Amino acid sequence: MADLVADLAADLAGRGYIADRPLATVLHLARQLELPVLLEGEPGVGKTAVAEALAAAGGARLVRLQCYEGLSAHHALYEWDYARQLLDIRLGEADGRGGAELRSRIFSSEFLLRRPLLEAIWPTDDRPVLLLIDEVDRADEEFEALLLELLSQFQVTIPELGTIRAERRPTIVLTANRTRALSDALRRRCLYHWIGFPSLEREIEIVRTRLPEASDRLVQRGCLLVQRLRAGYYRKAPGVSETIDWLRALTLFGATDLDRDRVEDTLGCLLKDSEDMALFRGRDGEAVYREFGLLADGRTA
Repeated sequence: MADLVADLAADLAGRGYIADRPLATVLHLARQLELPVLLEGEPGVGKTAVAEALAAAGGARLVRLQCYEGLSAHHALYEWDYARQLLDIRLGEADGRGGAELRSRIFSSEFLLRRPLLEAIWPTDDRPVLLLIDEVDRADEEFEALLLELLSQFQVTIPELGTIRAERRPTIVLTANRTRALSDALRRRCLYHWIGFPSLEREIEIVRTRLPEASDRLVQRGCLLVQRLRAGYYRKAPGVSETIDWLRALTLFGATDLDRDRVEDTLGCLLKDSEDMALFRGRDGEAVYREFGLLADGRTA
């Protein structure tokens, strides 16, 4: 068991995702128990990247459903190709076909448009599938109810066709940012893991994996500065993705260490809220610059 978890962590690292042991263990158990896994955490900590790396490591086709308020079954599960159905009805009437025969034909899989949920359990090819239900907390509670049958029995019901069960269960990963509370019914059907902001050492390892061209000093001091911002009073603390984008931007400028002017130029890579920008450009930013020895004239102390 321990070796299998370590192997999975190594596979994910080979795809550019550095997973700690608790996360790798949950993902391994989700595979073995054939259960969905719910990853919850602050925006930008790498929840979606987990699913992408897991799909790549397992040679699976990634099927992604991006959730949003008002998401309906027609966009998530299936809908009928009404234009083709209408055309077939007219051709059938012209040929003298009709009644039950015509109805049976137009409500067959030939006229079914598979959306992500149906595509995951009734795929069009033999490749394994990883279904990513991203930011499920953005969808309505009604949509959560729609998911319960899929998450517990790996099946969906289409009134015209009946119940469709997965011949090969997909791996299912749900992510949530805690924008609202998820139902107990959904949580009970999933293994759960909270992904928090990484430690300084782990964030440095992540950035080095994703950005090998950046200088070691820039990565170390840049990650330390990000950790300092997360400990402050910012509304939207920068996530790992912001750290990587910011250090990539500094590297494109040719920086090998932190530079006050370059930090100012690239601040929009780190902070994505106007109040946070104002806070940093006020007293907090000056405190950060003093801590890191960045003088007002751009020199490093």
